[in-house]
Formats: sequence, structure tokens, C-alpha cells
Amino acid sequence: MPPVTVLRLNLVDPDPSPASLAARYRAALEMAAYADARGLTTVQTEEHHVTGDGWMPAPLAFAGALLGATRRITVTVSALLTPLHDPLRLAEDLAVLDLLGAGRLVTVAGLGYRPQEYAAYGRDWAGRGALQDEVLETLLTAWRGEPFRYRGRTVQVTPRPYTRPHPPLLVGGGSRAAARRAARLGLPLFPSAHLPELVAYYHERCAAYGTEGRALQPDARTCLLHVSEDPERAWERYGPHLLYEARTYASWQPAGVRSAVRSAARDVAELRAEGIYRIVTPQECLRLAQEPDAPGSWVLHPLCGGIPVDEGWRALRLFTDEVLPGLGVG
Repeated sequence: MPPVTVLRLNLVDPDPSPASLAARYRAALEMAAYADARGLTTVQTEEHHVTGDGWMPAPLAFAGALLGATRRITVTVSALLTPLHDPLRLAEDLAVLDLLGAGRLVTVAGLGYRPQEYAAYGRDWAGRGALQDEVLETLLTAWRGEPFRYRGRTVQVTPRPYTRPHPPLLVGGGSRAAARRAARLGLPLFPSAHLPELVAYYHERCAAYGTEGRALQPDARTCLLHVSEDPERAWERYGPHLLYEARTYASWQPAGVRSAVRSAARDVAELRAEGIYRIVTPQECLRLAQEPDAPGSWVLHPLCGGIPVDEGWRALRLFTDEVLPGLGVG
């Protein structure tokens, strides 16, 4: 069975301008259409706020553009910071996107780990668990299409989604609270890292609640790939872009937060040695596929940390032209 192939697009640019970001957005849509035509599995984006570097703040608007630019590929928001969204409006937005993509949008509901994002939206950080419960319960009720009671009044959300019983929705996180929430609501769990003990706990709670359990766990080794004919030159020129994203992301995460792509690198040399961000030739990619612990998911990150658009295209085309056929895709 061919592996999952993911095109990650978060539009980060350490020194953004309206013109440069507009060009990156156009390139991202064109890359998604290209990936769709060549048989990649998924295009993935995410949600963050108060960053100053363009890190994707409006993933649902972007997801709508991605769905419009593609025909077959799955579009995943991982993760959507659901407590920051109005539950009724979110139910409408996701229903419309589900209709637009005929079920191709997958939403991973996350709590987030940055209090400043909650402050920016006037949400209670300490009460984020209760906010998450309200949002998820409201979504599942609203998508039935019937009138229901919400905050003391009767409401009804339309249109009804394309997917039955509801649009693809997973609960993300690395805590037991997230696992309990997913099990209680009968939703799949998407752990934030390779966490077999959390998956086992989730299935225990599903049995206790009488719900069906399904966990989509990341690989034990997750790599963000950039493909180049000359990795030495690419590390020299583009390693600082990779390091920018890695250090920014790590700086947001408090102690105890577990992530599949958390880096401890302080410089490009350490990042390279760490192996989370990898620049590889097409031939090295194919050798990776033959290793006993070969990744089940190949995550391409061609615009990582503000990498120039033309270099992003070179990396993506190298993967589709020289690696995909060897993986049994295309």
C-alpha cells in the first residue's frame, strides 16, 4: 500500500510584506493543485495567531481556497483551535466546506498551548477545556439539522453537511483529558505525537463509554522533508529557514507538551543532526522507504520558514518526478 504523502503549507515568512505573502499564497494554491494532479494524499495547514510572521491565522478561509483549487486530495486542518471559534458559526463554516469539498476536509480540533492566542480573542485560558467541550458538543448537535437549545435559546444550523453523520472531525492532543473527550463524544483521537500509552487509554475509555474508537497516531519518527539534488548547498542556503520554524515552534511549547516535530536545536548544525527536518536527495528518499522503520507518512514542507518560492517548487517537483514513482504513487 503506498504511503501517505502530505504537503504541509503554513505560509510562514520571517520578514513578511503584503506583496510577498500574496505571492506565497498564490504559490501555495498552485502547489496544492499540482500535488492533487500527481496523486499526493493530503494538503495540510494549521492555525496560529499573534505571530508576526504570517503563520496561518485563517485556516478555514485557506481550506476553502484549497478545496476550490483541487479535486481529489484531502485537505486537513491540524489543528484548528476550536475554542477560539464561535460554535454556531463554526458549524456553518465547516458544513459549507464539507459541501464544497464533498467530504474532503478533515478537521483536527485542538486546544492549543499559547495563552496569548486566547487573550487575543478574549477567551478564558483557564476554562479552555470547558470551551472545547461546548464547541464539539455544539458541532455534533448542530450538524443533525434539527432545532436545538443553545445558551438558553432555540437555534438551527443550515445547511446540513455533505458527510453523514457529520463532517470528518478528530480530537487532537497529547493529554488524557483529550483522550477522554474524544472517547465520550465518539470521535477519533489524533495524538500530538507517537503516544501508544495514550491510545491504549483512549480505547479503554471508549469501552467504558460504549463508543467506537479510532486513533490516527503519528509515526514513531516524524520527518519534515525537503528534497534537493545538493543537500549540502541546500542546508547552507535554506537551513536558517528550517531553523527559524523549528525554534519558533519550540518556543511556544511549555514543558510537558509532546509534539511529533518538537526540536531542541539551537543552530543549523544541531537541527541537521537531530533529523526532524531533513534535506535529502531523491535517491536518499527512496532508500528511506526501504528501511525497517520507514515512515508511513511523508511530509513535504517546500515553503518552510520562508524558503523562496522557486526553491519550494524545485523541491516539490523533485519529489513528484523522482520519488513518487518509486513509492508506488503516480
